[in-house]
Amino acid sequence: MNSKNDQVVFWGCFIALITTSFAFFSRMYLCATRFPSDFNLDKVASGDLIGAGIWPFGISIILFSLVIDKIGYRVAMVFSFLCYAVYLVMASMAYATIQGVEGEALQAAQARGYDYLFWGSFILALGNGTVEAFINPVVATMFNKNKTTWLNILHAGWPGGLVLGGIATIMLADYAATGDWRIVLGIIAVPALIFFVMLIGARFPVQERQSAGVSYREMLGELGAFGAFVSFGLIFWRVGQADVLNLNVYVMIGLTLAVTIAFGLYTGSVGRPLMALLIVIMMPLATTEIGTDAWISGLMEKPMEAAGKNPGWVLVYTSAIMMVLRFFAGPIVHKLSPLGLLIASSVLAITGLYALSLTGSAGLTVIFAAATLYAFGKTFFWPTMLGVTSEQCPKGGALTLNAISGIGMIFVGVIGSPLIGAIQERTASAALQASNEVVAEQVLIEKEYFKVAYLAIDPNKKGGITSAEGQAALEEAEKAGQFDALAMIALFPTFMLVCYIALFLYFKSKGGYKAVELGGGTHEVSGADEAIADGLVAGGEA
Repeated sequence: MNSKNDQVVFWGCFIALITTSFAFFSRMYLCATRFPSDFNLDKVASGDLIGAGIWPFGISIILFSLVIDKIGYRVAMVFSFLCYAVYLVMASMAYATIQGVEGEALQAAQARGYDYLFWGSFILALGNGTVEAFINPVVATMFNKNKTTWLNILHAGWPGGLVLGGIATIMLADYAATGDWRIVLGIIAVPALIFFVMLIGARFPVQERQSAGVSYREMLGELGAFGAFVSFGLIFWRVGQADVLNLNVYVMIGLTLAVTIAFGLYTGSVGRPLMALLIVIMMPLATTEIGTDAWISGLMEKPMEAAGKNPGWVLVYTSAIMMVLRFFAGPIVHKLSPLGLLIASSVLAITGLYALSLTGSAGLTVIFAAATLYAFGKTFFWPTMLGVTSEQCPKGGALTLNAISGIGMIFVGVIGSPLIGAIQERTASAALQASNEVVAEQVLIEKEYFKVAYLAIDPNKKGGITSAEGQAALEEAEKAGQFDALAMIALFPTFMLVCYIALFLYFKSKGGYKAVELGGGTHEVSGADEAIADGLVAGGEA
């Protein structure tokens, strides 16, 4: 960080990441409050819409990583900005579609508006993925001796955006509840314009892999056939499920195998075993962090409303904790090592999620105490995994660094977020059937997701229940579904904990965790860049 241009590049990347979380918060807030009623969505349909704003991220981050060294970081940055602009236009079209429509025409209008929202969210996610495709390798290259620390500082932009975007969204809560929700979505235009202006004329660094002379084939070989199988398998599976294509499952399997075999033959590599394990861990990690964040406002809606507070404050609060901790990641990484930090984070995440699942009837203090545990647990997961990947697989360059993010995002969008919705629907339906069979017969309908049938509470039929007893039964059933989901999600960090302990023991048997350097060397991972960090945060040269 020894020039004004470097500072502009870093902070431009930081604000670009803020833009992604601005979009995330406002969209997730409306998915929990307005979109279900405006577009007649159940929990799984809402989860699918949430997923549409997540899983395409993986497509763009992986595909751009294959070519970003050729096209350059600036092209990727411009593409991401254009995606935000298109998203705002399509969201406005969705809003306009249902205005003034009543009766039989309303259902068709809702379906048409949902399509605009779905595909607008898809394009938004492509833009978000492209942001990560260029910011991660840029920062890993600028700070190649202390990647984990600086990727944590960079990724303080994500919770920072959740805090700023969350406060702005909550201040606009009246518009979100009853008025023109386009105003809520439109706040992403502010950071989007800022990062575009900052980066359009900046000089980007040459990627570390390119500088070291590592070939394109060697880069692909780090990911290998296994990484290609997971990456493109998830991509083909989700894209093939889209109504536009609706591919046969055998076609999706065939396409996945074709790409996997071609990848393996070209690289001559199945992939590094460590990279394969990191890929496996990243899928439940993404569901633990992003999947839960996507539902957290809706999950905490009733207890927060009972306390007289907007449920969005839970996510704002946990994000503020994440932002502060990530800025000071260096000393923590130095003290614990990246794997020690991930072990501690897993324990805290398990405890926090389970504690949150017990807060359905709790007061505000208990809710925020549980949320604090969850926030401490999830804080370092994502950027530390990126740091470990880049430090252990540097030959993979932008590809391995970004593929790990892409796989996590596709997984949570394709499986994780809808799975959380399905857990809620199944539990709520079972609870309703047990407590009031008459109401259950009136409101439960059979639906299907990924060829699996499930019962769901129909939002339209739910409105037809007017008796106090029926409404109470519905409320209790939905509450049971929401909080059981949080307890079930705790199984994900439990699996991660086992994997991290195994990795810790493996590296300990090799003499301890050390970052791999291109050229065959290693170096101790430390927090030695505090002087640089002080200069960066202060805004001066370091």
